[in-house]
Amino acid sequence: GIPRSAEEVITSRDIMLAKETGARIHIAHVSTKGALDIIRRAKADGVKVTCETAPHYITLTDSVVETFNPNYKVNPPLREESDIEALMKGIEDGTIDAIATDHAPHTVDEKDQEYDQAPNGMIGLETSFGVMMTRMVHTGKITPSKLVELMSVNPAKILKVDGGTLKAGAPADVAILKPDEKWVVDASKFKSKARNTPFAGMELTGKPYMTIVGGRVVFG
Repeated sequence: GIPRSAEEVITSRDIMLAKETGARIHIAHVSTKGALDIIRRAKADGVKVTCETAPHYITLTDSVVETFNPNYKVNPPLREESDIEALMKGIEDGTIDAIATDHAPHTVDEKDQEYDQAPNGMIGLETSFGVMMTRMVHTGKITPSKLVELMSVNPAKILKVDGGTLKAGAPADVAILKPDEKWVVDASKFKSKARNTPFAGMELTGKPYMTIVGGRVVFG
């Protein structure tokens, strides 16, 4: 439905404009090897470009769409195994600067319709850490510190917000994590009111234990 060329053409166009104008540009939700290659070349050429991908783009292939389960419907769509391998390599070598949850909650009624009529999006907030730990850290592809950079430090730098650090005087927004805890994704136990997860029934290793916002415990 949405071929690689659609993503790669617009990625190339926007990077060319950024290069011409000197603007800083951020490419969201990179899902193809081609788009990643374009970004890698642009960085080497001095273009002020950053990018991110999301956990489902390094975990799920377009083969799951054959089930016509609308929980697998996202924009850009899920790609092939070769794209997954390229994206994981991009995370390892630093081409990909950040990991976004791409959290997009929808009601059961919104998703419970024909695939082409259902809205794009899946919830990712409560599974993002577990998926990244399972796919990237526990497989030895990146270190836990690198994951902290991808999910906290670098996003704060890209957005130029005062966060992503534990230094004195910084906002007391802290996630306490259990990196080795195994758990099975059960959407009925989510804090989110939405249930549209593609990871239902999947065993993950790594789970948030407590969330502190502004110095106040809001979860845990």
